[in-house]
Amino acid sequence: MTALSIAYAALFYVATAVLVVGVALKIRVYARAPAPLKIPTTPAPTTASGVALRMTREVVFFESLFKSSKWTWIFGWMFHAGLLLVLLRHLRYFQQPVWDVIVWIQPFGTYAGFMMVAGLAGLWARRWFVDRVRYISTPSDHLHLALLIAIGLTGLGMRFVRHTDIVAVKAFMLGLMRLDVQPLPGDPVLLVHLALVALLMIVFPISKLMHAPGLFFSPTRNQADTPRESRHIAAWAAALDK
Repeated sequence: MTALSIAYAALFYVATAVLVVGVALKIRVYARAPAPLKIPTTPAPTTASGVALRMTREVVFFESLFKSSKWTWIFGWMFHAGLLLVLLRHLRYFQQPVWDVIVWIQPFGTYAGFMMVAGLAGLWARRWFVDRVRYISTPSDHLHLALLIAIGLTGLGMRFVRHTDIVAVKAFMLGLMRLDVQPLPGDPVLLVHLALVALLMIVFPISKLMHAPGLFFSPTRNQADTPRESRHIAAWAAALDK
């Protein structure tokens, strides 16, 4: 067992703990935040099933973004769709045996990395060249995009430029899951890629990337438009009435 393997194992254990606990605490804050008003963005559905359909369209197709900015929608959808395929492809490193659907998706996940990086590049260019977006962009916005692009480029570099021992990488990942640390290849690109992924996991709960779970707690999206049919009483207000 090398010091490098132990160091990266410790890094990923810490990063995973920060990610899981941090996201759970944030979701707890979102769930407990008061929503005293009925404020769904109109036109809004009037039934629970309609709200579920609206949320599905928002999550899968980015409906509101499509209506507001076609260019942002194109790049945003490219990034998120590419990221989904890349994440599904990476599941093979955590499975033994690998599910058939994950085996089938491997070639799509490989080239989805290009789509992911292209989408991120478009979103980053938007923050530089669109005046109103550049005005409200903060250093953290640029750093998040740079981090994601670096992760994508190093991943593509290992796939198409400088190959690494993926069998050993899988053994290392499976070992982490079983609390049995295995040797990690010392390829520089791999080490940079893994370090960047761990960094992303650590900063995720305290960044704007939390919009992913936060979307489901947005009252403008998860409320039915029924202010006349039923009185809306926030949970904290109902507790005071008792």
